[in-house]
Amino acid sequence: MEVKIGNKGRITLPLKLRELLGLREGDSLTVEVTSKGILLKPKGPSSRELWGVARLEKVEIEEIEESLGREN
Repeated sequence: MEVKIGNKGRITLPLKLRELLGLREGDSLTVEVTSKGILLKPKGPSSRELWGVARLEKVEIEEIEESLGREN
């Protein structure tokens, strides 16, 4: 596979490669220089993958007191 360096040193990864690797706009990659060339690796889970993992729900004070054994 071949890509060209464009404006401001940018490269574009082909769509099929991005889909294969699950990469989306805004994802971060780490860049390593090796003896064989340049290695690009996904940095970690994207913000889209993490969105909604921590669900915060409205909790009433009575529910908190009840869970602590402080019922009125």
